[in-house]
Amino acid sequence: MLNRTLRSSIAAVRHFTAEAHVETKAATASVEKSSSGGRDTLGRRLMSLVFPKRSAVIAIRKWKEEGHKVRKYELNRIVRELRKLKRYKHALEICEWMTLQQDMKLLPGDYAVHLDLIAKVRGLNSAEKFFEDLPDQMTGHPTCTALLHTYVQNKLSDKAEALMAKMSQCGYMKHPLAYNHMLSLYVSNGQFDKVPEVIQELKSNTSPDVVTYNLWLTVCASQSDVETAEKVFLELKKAKLNPDWVTFSTLTNLYIKSLLTEKAAVTLKEMEKIASRKNRAAYSSLLSLHTNIGDEDGVWRIWKKMKSCFRKMNDAEYTCMLSSLVKLKEFEEAEKLYTEWESVSETHDARVSNILLAAYINKDQMEMAETFHNRMVQNGITPCYSTWELLTWGFLKQKHTEKVLDNFKKAVGSVKRWDPDKRLIGEVFNRLKEEGNIKGAEELLLFLRNAGHVSTEIYNSVLRTYAEAGKMPLIVAERMEKDNVQLDEETRRLIKLTSTMCVSEVPNIRS
Repeated sequence: MLNRTLRSSIAAVRHFTAEAHVETKAATASVEKSSSGGRDTLGRRLMSLVFPKRSAVIAIRKWKEEGHKVRKYELNRIVRELRKLKRYKHALEICEWMTLQQDMKLLPGDYAVHLDLIAKVRGLNSAEKFFEDLPDQMTGHPTCTALLHTYVQNKLSDKAEALMAKMSQCGYMKHPLAYNHMLSLYVSNGQFDKVPEVIQELKSNTSPDVVTYNLWLTVCASQSDVETAEKVFLELKKAKLNPDWVTFSTLTNLYIKSLLTEKAAVTLKEMEKIASRKNRAAYSSLLSLHTNIGDEDGVWRIWKKMKSCFRKMNDAEYTCMLSSLVKLKEFEEAEKLYTEWESVSETHDARVSNILLAAYINKDQMEMAETFHNRMVQNGITPCYSTWELLTWGFLKQKHTEKVLDNFKKAVGSVKRWDPDKRLIGEVFNRLKEEGNIKGAEELLLFLRNAGHVSTEIYNSVLRTYAEAGKMPLIVAERMEKDNVQLDEETRRLIKLTSTMCVSEVPNIRS
């Protein structure tokens, strides 16, 4: 049962609204710096546990056995840093160890962090069980908000709404955080019709914060509603709240989309004024916005400012700048920048390389694309699913069927769990049908079956290829029954159509 008293500050869980933009080295350095320079500390030891299989609990026990003290505030700080690094398993181990220590007084905010980590590591069901098992005095505003956040992340509207109702009954709705979670859910689900009601309820219980207004502006931008967006922004200013870079970014995007270039230039300038080291992500947004208004000088100015502010650009920032240069058709500059990234990258992330690969393919420069792909591999960059998918599309445009099939198979084989792209599958089969390539169609059917993806439409695509080739397939209905695939009207029509044709000579491809 939900406790009716709020035992700790909502600040303990406020950070659930957004992830910190932090690089691994920077986060590790912050812990080391706060752990007294270069000497041995518990923080240093726990942050050095890079591999998940290593135990944070063993490290803490060893520290205690050596006669050192373990303080709650220090562990809380380490947990925060581990969460920024997305090293949730070790953060959870520390939280679980803390709950077993009788000399550590935990607050609802501590359990809120614990619940969030359980959701990330073990899933929703485990998080709900953890919440149900909490003592009544710990099921206050922070833990309720953490559970609500979990529902929002899983896009579970019904559960989130039910929990909101319970929180309202318990008097936990005196701060905009929970409402912001619901607004975020409705925005991500496209349920814009529910937003006004949430905002009205929020205003009746508390005051909106800048996050509320930013989410509201996002809805306006999604609906291309400039008039309402400007009213929302005016209301924000009247509430004496300081708009942040997200506010100006959302407005600028809306103005650009609405072809209000002069207004976009004004909000873009305001956004640039407040961009700083503390909100690093703002710079990537500035790059994209300057690109969208065709301001190449602005793009280079922001990039130069970024390089002066930060010791090293990360992959996401190189990706953003490369995308900007490609969009501005500055291919030579993009190639130079890619060479720079290649020389300093420690990740060799294929997603950065894919920006240039896609540019060559979009320009129908498949020879350049193949040469670039070979360069990627030679330089130790492992192609990912998107790499092979891009090459598949490129060779489809070139009508190079053998390479289409080869790259498509490599794409599917590069991932543990494949989420089938029906459009791509359809285009590959269309290429085979145009050629009347029944051997290729049968090979692709066999490959898709082995990948765990076979359907009525795929069989129909194979049958269309037979029809185009003027050949009759053998025992199609039996094969579909074996694959547990239903025949539809199109299947029956195609079987009837091909039944009068010559028998195919490629039945031995089937399995």
